[in-house]
Amino acid sequence: MSSLRRTDLLALSNLRNDGRKPNEIRRMSIQMSPLTNASSTNGSALVQMGLTTVLCAAIGPIDCARRSDELSDKALLEVNVRTAPFAPSSGDRRTSNPTTDRRIIEQSALIRNALEASLMLQLFPKTRIILDITVLADDGGRLCAAINAATCALVDAGLPMKDLVCSCSAGLVTGTGSSADGLEDVELMDLNQREISTYSNEASAVYLPCATMPQRGTVVLAQCESRLGSVEVFEKVLNAGMEGCQKVFHVMEACIREKTGKLVAAKMGNSSVKTNFV
Repeated sequence: MSSLRRTDLLALSNLRNDGRKPNEIRRMSIQMSPLTNASSTNGSALVQMGLTTVLCAAIGPIDCARRSDELSDKALLEVNVRTAPFAPSSGDRRTSNPTTDRRIIEQSALIRNALEASLMLQLFPKTRIILDITVLADDGGRLCAAINAATCALVDAGLPMKDLVCSCSAGLVTGTGSSADGLEDVELMDLNQREISTYSNEASAVYLPCATMPQRGTVVLAQCESRLGSVEVFEKVLNAGMEGCQKVFHVMEACIREKTGKLVAAKMGNSSVKTNFV
């Protein structure tokens, strides 16, 4: 009797290469205030989505470096994205320059636009808010993880927001059974790097990172570089992405409530707050 490979067993069970169902997100964990001892940081968060890890530090509101940068009616939001040399899962350790790397510049702009839809910047005119985002490990979906980390850091900093901005990627695999995971005509949620690399070679595959404000039902980001066959395909993938954002919201909400509960208990003298990093 011939032995079946792991990939064959997953395909027969209609599972993806990491054992997830098509409508499952990767295991997500959030650590609030990992940079408690940093004097210049007002809030921080460490977000892990599967093997992708992103650290974000929120600074501000503070004075603008130059008077010409000030906005009279709202605060200026600056987003700086950096990638650690050991972050890529491919093993490529070349350091990317945040000021010249096209992908990093584009992702910084997308993060800024998504968060500006929720942040109440009009409450802090002539100031600036800085988000320093560092990608520590990249196994796909670093844009979504960065948005989630930035949202948690802003909440940790106590900055007012209309709603949490939650992000998750979605994809659609179509074909005649040639896909590596045996999935066809199925919406996938929260793709990892292996899935993105596998399906990027298929002309009919779709990959769409999106971000929403779940409690308002508002889409603030939908970035798709794939060729779409019809509007119905886009709607199917977007609905899958919004469903994934809703699942991210539940994880994020539980973490924020836990953090708030600890702070309230410490204020009442029932517990103490310990710092994470020395």
